[in-house]
Amino acid sequence: MKKILKILGAVLLICVFVVVTLIGYLTIDEYKPEDIESLEISGNEGSEIEVGKTTSLMTWNIGYGALGDNADFFMDGGKMVYTADKERVEENLSAIAGTISDIKPDILFIQEIDLSASRSYFIDELQIIREKAVGPVSEGQYTFATNFNVAYVPLPVPPIGKVYAGLACLSDVKLTSADRYSLPCPFKWPLRTFNLKRCLQIMRAPVKDSDKELVLINLHLEAYDEGEGKIAQTKMLKELMLAEIDKGNYVIVAGDFNQSFSDLDISMYPVLEGKWKAGTIDVTEFGNNVSFHVDNSVPTCRSLDRALDKAEERDPEHFQYYVLDGYIVSSNIQVDNVHTFDLGFKNSDHNPVVMDFSLK
Repeated sequence: MKKILKILGAVLLICVFVVVTLIGYLTIDEYKPEDIESLEISGNEGSEIEVGKTTSLMTWNIGYGALGDNADFFMDGGKMVYTADKERVEENLSAIAGTISDIKPDILFIQEIDLSASRSYFIDELQIIREKAVGPVSEGQYTFATNFNVAYVPLPVPPIGKVYAGLACLSDVKLTSADRYSLPCPFKWPLRTFNLKRCLQIMRAPVKDSDKELVLINLHLEAYDEGEGKIAQTKMLKELMLAEIDKGNYVIVAGDFNQSFSDLDISMYPVLEGKWKAGTIDVTEFGNNVSFHVDNSVPTCRSLDRALDKAEERDPEHFQYYVLDGYIVSSNIQVDNVHTFDLGFKNSDHNPVVMDFSLK
């Protein structure tokens, strides 16, 4: 009995040592970005944006190329951690690049794009999309903002592993600067050490024959907090946006809000029992100088509690859908059209949303 107890004690000590060592390493290695960081802009400059000229902007959460219709995900009530093999990731990325080629936006915002991550087999997804997509954005400027940089995410079983991912902007419209603005992080130590550090990716484009700028803000707000994270992040977004509007600049915010807008009818996508419920942005808090734009005729996001290709029914009475992706626009911008492309969530758990606009 004593021998058994000694063995069990030794095993317990080893486990404690491993856990303490891992937490210590993650604490020392924790990604701690500055409040504001300048981002590198690469590629070929396009033309300055002009007042009155129609321009298209496309936003798409690509689910790091691994959240196609075959996938469920453990954080959403599913079982999978690694949701695609390498071949499926490559297939998804090729299809995503093909869609970008077909739509040919002038500006492209991407969320959940991996540069080097275990979950996507260390594929540089930004490079792949730039190489495979055909059109203005693939030949223009591009910039990347990190929001997930962890050497090893130790949870669950099997663990997620390394993640280096974030937000990307590709643009045929001339950009003069890009910055990363850190958003409030709702997580405490030690969860904070291996969680996302979300941000706003803010690009500035000079307006031809004007002293004003078009301020472009790409985002992916909190998903798995208790609600306080999204509230704090939305408040910071509002303050930054209104400050730019006060300067007379043109402002467009786009991306995955992980929330719906209070003036949007989403009754066609009821929240089913036991499913994740999105928060709501109160549009009245932003004042009269902005407008909110979403196409609710098609869901922009689907639940990952089960694989879509195995779902018995795809209609909203049996499967959970959301409208989480859209635009917030300053009143000096004319919005001509907002359209969600219904791709059946074949290659991502989000659909791309495109807005055609012009500067007044």
